[in-house]
Amino acid sequence: MSNQKRTLLKIIVIGDSGVGKTSLMNQYVHKMFRHQYKATIGADFVTKEIQMDDKLVTLQIWDTAGQERFHSLGAAFYRGADCCVLVFDVNLLRSFETLQNWHDEFLKQADPINPETFPFVLIGNKVDVDGGSSRAVPEKTVRDWCASRGNIPYHETSAKEDYNVDDAFTSIARIALAYEHEHEQDIWPDEEIPSYCDLQRIPESISGIEQQRGGCAC
Repeated sequence: MSNQKRTLLKIIVIGDSGVGKTSLMNQYVHKMFRHQYKATIGADFVTKEIQMDDKLVTLQIWDTAGQERFHSLGAAFYRGADCCVLVFDVNLLRSFETLQNWHDEFLKQADPINPETFPFVLIGNKVDVDGGSSRAVPEKTVRDWCASRGNIPYHETSAKEDYNVDDAFTSIARIALAYEHEHEQDIWPDEEIPSYCDLQRIPESISGIEQQRGGCAC
């Protein structure tokens, strides 16, 4: 294993505050869900090491603040990304309507070499709420949106119930790895992986928006 090449992939997770970005990452990396989280300030990240085919892959997953006042920080966190994950709450129409803004802002700040081919993945979270009866965004509407934007892959999840979270992030990892290979990003031997990849830092309290709604980051 010590001689195995390790690939570092940078994944950016963006979307409105309160849609469950932090919860999705906690569920995927730590298999943990908390009913209370505070809003992420600026950005934070977690890492997860996975085996994909014959490669050892370290995912560095960045959790970015959904508040408008932090948008100007984007360039510092977005540069060098291998995939951008857009997240919305299927029970909040507004969080779906702002996706295009997030999409466009990411491309502006990240400034990828070829914006038309940069990989995005969309996650519709909180499908468990009220057994689905509170849903405000029909799945067909979402899939039509994805199809009109180059067939963006779409996954529906519940961080609270751990529904489809692993599958979604496995798909994200494969898409990011394909992009990384295409653009020949850096690959490090196992002993040379940057030390910051060992950090695990996700806040552990609920956002103001979620508290006001009486909901959770599920």
